[in-house]
Amino acid sequence: MLERLFFWFVTSLKALMRSHFIAWNLFLAFIPFALSLWLFKSEKPRSWLWWLGLLTFVAFLPNAPYVLTDTVHLINFIRNGYSIWIVTLVLIPQYTLFLGAGFGAYVLSLINLGDYLKQEGKSRFIFPCELMLHFLSAVGIFLGRFQRFNSWDFVTKPIDVFHTGIVNFYDPMNVLVIGITFIVLTMLYWLGKQLAIGLKLRFQQTKEIRS
Repeated sequence: MLERLFFWFVTSLKALMRSHFIAWNLFLAFIPFALSLWLFKSEKPRSWLWWLGLLTFVAFLPNAPYVLTDTVHLINFIRNGYSIWIVTLVLIPQYTLFLGAGFGAYVLSLINLGDYLKQEGKSRFIFPCELMLHFLSAVGIFLGRFQRFNSWDFVTKPIDVFHTGIVNFYDPMNVLVIGITFIVLTMLYWLGKQLAIGLKLRFQQTKEIRS
């Protein structure tokens, strides 16, 4: 019995150690969220630093929904023969929290942008901006997952990124992948946005009742 528990503990620890990329990907996912808190304040002037921050926000935004593609690692863990207990009690909860936190950062980042546009009297631009960012994020996810580009490559290797993006758009299969990713992002974002708004209203109502 003790041997089995020890083996289970060691196997769980190995699985967690092999998932070290989660911390890094979550860090990248929260960069656009942190930028949205700084950028999208109505009183903040649009200086050259603000525009630079906005470009950085757009460049790093795909990192947040990109975490959804990391489910391929979970599939690999299952294929590598990890026991049903390790998968059920360790890996699935770990990846559920990981995916929820990463995509939650994406949803909240765009909600902050929408609130900013609303405060600026430009509510009509919220939906078009969301669609545009969904599309750019879909392209970014494709370039990151299949072409292995990073957000900072837009600065360090802009010609390579642009050339690769143009070339890949000539392949109908790549366009299909980007299109499906765009649709999935749009649908999941809508669900996440409704959930976030509902939780916010619930919190406000609870606060009012207590006060």
